[in-house]
Amino acid sequence: MFSDIIGIDNLKSIDLHGEVSDIANVLVKDFIYDCFKSKEKHCVVIHGKGANIIRNVVNDVLKYSEYVEDYKLYYYNDGCTIVKLKQENICS
Repeated sequence: MFSDIIGIDNLKSIDLHGEVSDIANVLVKDFIYDCFKSKEKHCVVIHGKGANIIRNVVNDVLKYSEYVEDYKLYYYNDGCTIVKLKQENICS
């Protein structure tokens, strides 16, 4: 599913270093929605390695997002997550 991604440099990304969990939650939701609306296929959320607090917030947002098809940690850097976005229209 992610085999078409060679590098993440060309993908839209958001960096959450230094953010608190509540702010990170809102930022990720808005970022995912913006990427979906701009018809991106993939995007990257940089959460850092640390104590996994922000990574857990990111995982919770992605798990329940109606715009996310799948996500996984980036193979070469577990401080960021690659997100595959849904491509079909979602009815609210």
